[in-house]
Amino acid sequence: MEGLKAWGVCCTYPFKNFSSSRVLVSNTRIRCCSDTASIKSVTVTATTIASTSENAGRGRNRRRRSENASSASDRDSVRAIRIKKVEEMRSKGFQPYAYKWDRSHNACQLQDLYSNLENGEECKEALVSVSGRVIARRAFGKLIFLTLRDESGTIQLYCEKEHLLQDEFENLKAFVDIGDIIGVYGSMKKTEKGELSIYMKSFTILTKSLLPLPDKYHGLTDVDKRYRQRYVDMIANPEVADVFRIRAKIVSEIRKTVESLGFIEVETPVLQGAAGGAEARPFVTYHNSLGQDLFLRIATELHLKRMLVGGLEKVFEIGRIFRNEGISTRHNPEFTTIEMYEAYSDYESMLNMAEEIVTKCAKVIHGKLDINYQGTNISLKRPWKRETMHNLVKQATGLDFTEYENDVVAAKVAASRVLGFDLEGEDINQTCSSVGHVLNEVFETIVEPTLIQPTFVIDYPIEISPLAKPHRRNAGLTERFELFICGRELANAFSELTDPIDQRSRLEDQVRQHNHKQTSVHKTETKNDKGDDKSSVNHYDVTLDEDFVTSLEYGMPPASGMGLGIDRLVMLLTNSASIRDVIAFPVLKIQH
Repeated sequence: MEGLKAWGVCCTYPFKNFSSSRVLVSNTRIRCCSDTASIKSVTVTATTIASTSENAGRGRNRRRRSENASSASDRDSVRAIRIKKVEEMRSKGFQPYAYKWDRSHNACQLQDLYSNLENGEECKEALVSVSGRVIARRAFGKLIFLTLRDESGTIQLYCEKEHLLQDEFENLKAFVDIGDIIGVYGSMKKTEKGELSIYMKSFTILTKSLLPLPDKYHGLTDVDKRYRQRYVDMIANPEVADVFRIRAKIVSEIRKTVESLGFIEVETPVLQGAAGGAEARPFVTYHNSLGQDLFLRIATELHLKRMLVGGLEKVFEIGRIFRNEGISTRHNPEFTTIEMYEAYSDYESMLNMAEEIVTKCAKVIHGKLDINYQGTNISLKRPWKRETMHNLVKQATGLDFTEYENDVVAAKVAASRVLGFDLEGEDINQTCSSVGHVLNEVFETIVEPTLIQPTFVIDYPIEISPLAKPHRRNAGLTERFELFICGRELANAFSELTDPIDQRSRLEDQVRQHNHKQTSVHKTETKNDKGDDKSSVNHYDVTLDEDFVTSLEYGMPPASGMGLGIDRLVMLLTNSASIRDVIAFPVLKIQH
């Protein structure tokens, strides 16, 4: 048992008969990793870690007092102290950064298995091995309590001087800090106060932490730092990791749902030769070997439709989308969507698909369809409300845009009265070039924020839907819907346009509108230029994707398609106010 109690830095325990409830130990040895290239396996005794001189001991005590006195903001001094500890450990022949650790249980398993112990009772026959990060420590003379956290939860470590080798307790006090990752070996015990603990027999520093964790009473409250240093955020605020676990479940459930309906997953290019979609500004990069600009995709749509042309009838892709636009609580320049396309169906099919995906995810995460988002109760029970954009605007403002037909000037005058600002302004003029654009402006400004409960807004104007099939009954509209929950768009879908002549005409018109807008913006910026010319970053060329139109000329079957924002769905189901809370590493301004 002497070997079991030694303080090492890289330990292995050849356990026999590992099970979920008990661990038996046989022929235990401890491997100490020296600072040399080779790793020698030795049996450690008390003399291996000889006590330092009294002066050195006082020096360690001074270091400990100094570190305790350091404020959370005094990172450099704490780091310097800990680096000295690393050097001291290595001088004694120990490696503060281990290669592996064999553990028998995680914290949650131990809490479940030994919760029935009586206060003060020790289960001596079962020896366990765990590992994790030290997040708290309390010292009372010859007794030290540590709190260890792993991915599953926390467990207390009960460290008694008499239970360890002569110098091991002092080594624990001298070298183990909050933030260190350690491996622990011992029996299970419930303290007199009822706290389930590992009665420590030996420990190993697996990774020495050089920087202090945020103050345990205040946590990491700097919002910007939480996003920049997500790893610290997850250590200081364990509930943050739960959001990403839930996100993984949601993505998994989405994939299972669509695959169960016969869809197959495909991958399409992130780097593309043409900037498609004039309404979304792309990121531009340069390929050295090809000697040309490439664009990060703003959608997976056009390539997925090519797959339909090629004969696959149900396809989807879960992937990253990139749009060089603004950042807000609901917008990030890179985000995740699922886009899916189904041959021989129309947008009614995607209405049902959207309901199916969201409700299944809600049941997996919450077990019910009534959820709370930021203090508002949301009912996801089917069927969800369906209403046309025209009717929603008419209900909210009294304006019936069908009356204006193609009179965009009259539509702007009427809209300016209900919006309370001048739609004749230059910026609005560039974006509202048709009655359909004016209608959409009024909808987004007045109606969209009011759509709290799940609502399908259907039958969009043709001017703002260049890839959607014309409505089979209502001229000037398309068979398109967007799903809104909590005042934000969650999904966009339509009956796909399959007529190559019509598609070419609409895309050419979209390119013309874009070029006209770019010319107007350039003139304005040139007129107002004060010498710091950054206007070029706002300009980019949009070209017609000739290959996509060519694919349609070979014939694409009737189809419906939908894009659903996974980040916003995760926001909804995790009650997260900002998209940055559900993206592990959101885009942030570079700090200088």
